[in-house]
Amino acid sequence: MATTLGDKIPGATLRYKDENGIHQINAEELFTGKTVVLFGVPGAFAPTCSSKHLPGYVQSAAAFAAKGVDNIICVSVNDPFVMDAWSADQDVGDAVMMVSDGNADFAKALGLDFDASAPGFGVRCQRFSMLVENGTVKKLNIETPGAFDISSAEAMLAAL
Repeated sequence: MATTLGDKIPGATLRYKDENGIHQINAEELFTGKTVVLFGVPGAFAPTCSSKHLPGYVQSAAAFAAKGVDNIICVSVNDPFVMDAWSADQDVGDAVMMVSDGNADFAKALGLDFDASAPGFGVRCQRFSMLVENGTVKKLNIETPGAFDISSAEAMLAAL
């Protein structure tokens, strides 16, 4: 069952890469005591993810901060090396924290996973965005397959 408003962010191990290497962190730690916008994408470097979804959040980082958002986090079912390379390719800098859900454990715990095995992509994360306050989901936008509308940075900003 998919996450709904009022749910707590589940505990799952996520990973990220920085100049000191690969680190793992429990998802709950990323959200406790903070206001966070989390968005999920089906895959790093995928066309819509690279041309619209991620760039929208990068370009809107200051606007989110002005509305009280402490962090913006992007999650995808890719490894930390891929997420780091995508971050560099998209010139993300410190605007968005790029986290890896390599085994889709977090996507599954959220109930936002889907099977893309037919074209050879394995289990993936649905496209979504959510506002999380102190670990609790306050706003949630889950896209229908193939769509990109309600999970955009613009839509989330308008909802704040």
